[in-house]
Amino acid sequence: MSRPVDALFQPFTLNGLQLPNRIVMAPMTRWHSPNGVPGPDVAAYYRRRAANDCGLIITEGTTVDHPVASYSVRVPQFHGAALPAWRAVVEQVHEVGGKIMPQLWHVGICRHPSQDYPNKHLPSLSPSGLFLPEKRPVASPASQEEIRSAIQAFARAALAARELGFDGVAIHGAHGYLFDQFFWAPINRRDDEYGGDVVGRTRFAVETLQAMRREVGHDFPLIFRISQWKEQDYTAKLARTPEELGELLKLLADAGVDAFDCSQRRYWEPEFAGSTLNLAGWAKRLTGKPSMTVGSVGLSKELVTRGEQALGQHAEVANIDPLIERLEAGEFDLVEVGRALLADYEWARKVRAQRFDELRPYSPQALEKLF
Repeated sequence: MSRPVDALFQPFTLNGLQLPNRIVMAPMTRWHSPNGVPGPDVAAYYRRRAANDCGLIITEGTTVDHPVASYSVRVPQFHGAALPAWRAVVEQVHEVGGKIMPQLWHVGICRHPSQDYPNKHLPSLSPSGLFLPEKRPVASPASQEEIRSAIQAFARAALAARELGFDGVAIHGAHGYLFDQFFWAPINRRDDEYGGDVVGRTRFAVETLQAMRREVGHDFPLIFRISQWKEQDYTAKLARTPEELGELLKLLADAGVDAFDCSQRRYWEPEFAGSTLNLAGWAKRLTGKPSMTVGSVGLSKELVTRGEQALGQHAEVANIDPLIERLEAGEFDLVEVGRALLADYEWARKVRAQRFDELRPYSPQALEKLF
């Protein structure tokens, strides 16, 4: 690695939030919160990254106050007894000068009978009860009352985040989870206002964002994660053309999104033929909103399995010169680092000092304890 890293360490302002650099810790589910409550070890885990020059931390997915939002009792919640624990996380991160946002999450149809999750007796929430297009429904379509209940849960969580002292909120709208299930036409077969064309399929997310904005005001950053790929299907596409993508993203931007978190499995891959722009590059070009890129940053191997085993593969350190070149060109504004930062909490500080030979490769052992 020979390219200067200055671009990664330029400050950035997002809806009034001043970030010291462009490095963001990506949300990574790790199942370390028994009964949904993050402990002091979780607070220390985030504090270490903040203390070592990570510009912004987005927490692991944390589920909203809806009875079927979660797929594991070990995934942190964002309601009830978990809220005082999250306040302790915020305090630990802020004590070392860090910035932090929770990623608010609802898994929708992605609960599996083999998993240990809350309220197993209740059916999953989804637009049409489908996990995959070619399969039979595994639940009944969500009623409009159930949809409104989920919207209210996200709005309550956003307000709680502000009251707890978080620096903004990130919303998980990708990877085949609840919002993405509504976006994805092959499994959203509704014939009411929450299905059909792109306006209908984005209505649930739009109404949720509007409800969140009413609770937190216009000076609190909202980040929305999108992806083309799904846990159910890595080759799936929400949009086949830039025009289709732009139509969807504009609706979300107009509803209150300040920045798009654009998840790819490999950040360097172009999203559409005829251009080298990746998904984050297109999101920025099409909406004028800031965007962040994520997908195998700093590592030689992308995720190749699904579910709880998805982080269970070794990956070597990779050259980030191409990433920095794209950032310098203004293709995107922020860079999310996932497994590389999971394996090495000093990743940002080492990169800043260009101590590349000291960077740790990723291995499954990084999952065995919080450090």
